This record gives sequence, structure tokens and C-alpha cells, in this order.
Amino acid sequence: MTTHTGHTEAIQASRVIGTDVYNTEGESIGSIEDVMLDKTSNGIMFAVIGFGGFLGIGEKYHAVPWSVLDYSTDKGGYVVPFSREQLEAAPAYSIEDLTSGDGSAARDASFEYYKVDPYW
Repeated sequence: MTTHTGHTEAIQASRVIGTDVYNTEGESIGSIEDVMLDKTSNGIMFAVIGFGGFLGIGEKYHAVPWSVLDYSTDKGGYVVPFSREQLEAAPAYSIEDLTSGDGSAARDASFEYYKVDPYW
């Protein structure tokens, strides 16, 4: 999937995981904990972004559509086009809920909440 600025180059998942994520105000909101892949369509379902915790305690995990993440070389991380308020109100899950099973329930809720056109 192409990002808002047209980035389409391949990148290793191991380089993506752990990368910081920022909101529209430039605030650090967390980091990418994992990436969920859709094996049947060969697409990326969503990025699992963790934020709000301290040393892993109280952290919330969000499924954010991959297509809205845009890498910023200035920030050295990904920027999502959402405010802190939008992200705080987004559906949150346990890491197990996001990464177990087929992940489609979290994917569907995420795409609906963020008003992103589905890729499937």
C-alpha cells in the first residue's frame, strides 16, 4: 500500500518494529510493537502501536491501518494523521487480541474508526 507521500519501497519488518510513532502535532505517541500481515491478500493488515504505558505497564495497543503511516526522516519515525485525542479515543486491545487469530475484528474496527478505505 502506498503512503500519503507515495512511499512504496520495501522495508524489513524487523526495521519497522520498535520505530517511534508521532501524531499530527509532532508528539511521540509510542512505537510500533508488531505488524500484522494478511496471508491471503499478501497485504499488511495493520501496525500494532503501543502507547500510554510506562515500562510496559498500562500500555494500550492500537491497530492502525498501515496505509496511514508515513515515515518522516526528520523525526526518524512514522507520523500518523491523527490528533492525540483521536488516538486516545481509538479502540484499544491487549497485544494478544491484536496478534492472535486472524486479526480481522481489530482490523475492521480500526479501518472503520480511522475512516480508511479497506484494501480488501
